[in-house]
Amino acid sequence: MDKFTKNFRIDVIRLTKTELEFDMVGVDPAVANAFRRILLAEVPTMAVEKVFIFNNTSIIQDEVLAHRLGLIPIKADPRIFEYRQEGDETGSEEDTIEFQLKVKCTKNPNASKDATDPDELYKNSKVTTEHFKWNPIGSQEQTHGPKAFAPVDNDILIAKLRPGQEIDLKMHCVKGVGKDHAKFSPVATASYRLMPEIKLTENIIGERAKKLQQCFSPGVIEVEKRNGVPVAVVACPRKDTCSREVFSHDDLKDCVKLNRIRDHFIFSVESTGALLPDELVSEAIKILRAKCKTFQQDLDMLSNQDT
Repeated sequence: MDKFTKNFRIDVIRLTKTELEFDMVGVDPAVANAFRRILLAEVPTMAVEKVFIFNNTSIIQDEVLAHRLGLIPIKADPRIFEYRQEGDETGSEEDTIEFQLKVKCTKNPNASKDATDPDELYKNSKVTTEHFKWNPIGSQEQTHGPKAFAPVDNDILIAKLRPGQEIDLKMHCVKGVGKDHAKFSPVATASYRLMPEIKLTENIIGERAKKLQQCFSPGVIEVEKRNGVPVAVVACPRKDTCSREVFSHDDLKDCVKLNRIRDHFIFSVESTGALLPDELVSEAIKILRAKCKTFQQDLDMLSNQDT
């Protein structure tokens, strides 16, 4: 444990509202993969589970429309909600978010005679997430605010309508995890790769240095001037895309050794927008710790039974 504590570290490389890149150093591949799988399948989010369709005269079938609605990411913190009980059809303010979608397409009387664009000819020709209306349940509005819950983006296209067609429905969003359905997964992607290791076995100078630089992705190999002579140096191995171009050159293939650092993982996490990516990582760590604690308790129980 002391050795693990000494070697283990996490370095945040890049953080935005939707993306996080960080290095996890000093762990086994099994731990890194468990962390990735938890991000994909066990960190909860809110998603549309029940769709009550009152009227749908669009060309989109009811089941296809419901599927599309289910995949729309909802900006709501799942940590403030409970899981809905099995068999509960109505829900409550503690476990359900309700949205309404009611849109009807009509002709635009102010459209020019030469207009051909449906957006100009008709009103509400495109149904997007901008048409979502949150219907607070109970005291949700007082507790969380008047604009607490909404789709992550307002321009997600749901359907296209023409005059006379309309969609009228109600949606219930509930808390769930990705292992039950992909719509509950909080990440668009969560992946990792091993840190590349590039070693130059000899000094590569002159035209060979420039040639070596072109064999790798930009930024991996830099050419420095030393005493007026161009010399190739390894600048940033993490930018390497594992190309093997260098081995196709007889004058360079024996000068480079390519490897991977087995306990250095480069993680990339892209959030769907419901939670910030660093919050997702924190939640995944909490889940992993809880799993370890449960496993330790089970081992202790078995040990006590044997004694």
